[in-house]
Amino acid sequence: MIPELTWTLPHVVAGTMVLALNAYVLLGGADFGGGVWDLLARGPDRDAQRALIATAIGPIWEANHVWLILVVVLLFTGFPAAFAHLATALHLPITLMLVGVVLRGSAFTFRTYDSSRDAVQRRWGRIFSVASLLTPVILGVCLGTVASGRVPLTDAPAASFAERYVLPWAGSPFPWAVGALTLVLFAHLAATYLTLETDDASLRERFRRRALRSQGALLVLSLATLAVAQVEHPALLAGLLRGTTALAMHAVTSVATVTVVWALVRRRYALARLAAAAQASFLLWGWAWTQFPLLVPPDRTITALAAPRITLQLALWALGIGTLILLPSFVYLFRVFKRTGTPFDAAG
Repeated sequence: MIPELTWTLPHVVAGTMVLALNAYVLLGGADFGGGVWDLLARGPDRDAQRALIATAIGPIWEANHVWLILVVVLLFTGFPAAFAHLATALHLPITLMLVGVVLRGSAFTFRTYDSSRDAVQRRWGRIFSVASLLTPVILGVCLGTVASGRVPLTDAPAASFAERYVLPWAGSPFPWAVGALTLVLFAHLAATYLTLETDDASLRERFRRRALRSQGALLVLSLATLAVAQVEHPALLAGLLRGTTALAMHAVTSVATVTVVWALVRRRYALARLAAAAQASFLLWGWAWTQFPLLVPPDRTITALAAPRITLQLALWALGIGTLILLPSFVYLFRVFKRTGTPFDAAG
């Protein structure tokens, strides 16, 4: 990687993008994971499982997309050349992801307010769950494709449609390994969060077991993703293991992983939720630090792709003013709808 140690205004904007993506993973990601468990609900209490999931995500889930929108707006404003290139090179998976978001939202709404007949509920529930499963995979595929340097921002010679727009993300196992990892991470967050969303002992125990199993799957997929990276992208793997900061992040992630398992085994659910959030956050920041100072690997840095300084300054001023409105609104939203005893009928 290109050494670049001086932090500048473009780095602040890029860091803010990672913070927003972090918020999306912890909040919106858990909502997607809830859809996965909705699809896998089994047993005599499957309706109670789905009702719990709907009650947990129903009041606030659409608001969580604001974090992804913030990432897109900052990329468009702060790094327009990178935005144009990535939005073009990855327009197929990005379109699939957006279709998944729309289908998921529509299906959840119609399941809540449409006819209560079993056939109607099953139809909308199936669309909601499948979209919840596929969308995180595509999100991970996009991130894995960019991180592996498969969409370089260069003036490449003319190529076929498939070579330019399909093979970079669909023709390699690594992006799909990252996609599977993203899905399991979201499912693990959801299961861990849901242990604190109910007072029903049997439901809490069911989601505790699912959280433990998904943690095991997350560990296996993490190792498998590293193995694929070693074969396909050894430079990427070397970046993951280079430097004291990267190693420190790995150490913190490992501690968080052990803490999640211990807390779930001992039924310390509040601690498990915090540790699961820390684990997900340091996985994300580990990727960001490995890629730093590149914005579009393998050779385009954050500073090289940044917009003029005045544009970045205005964007940060607007972000600061917007944050004064956004964060109190989110806090109020959570206080209203997440307070114990707040009524919310998932069936409308």
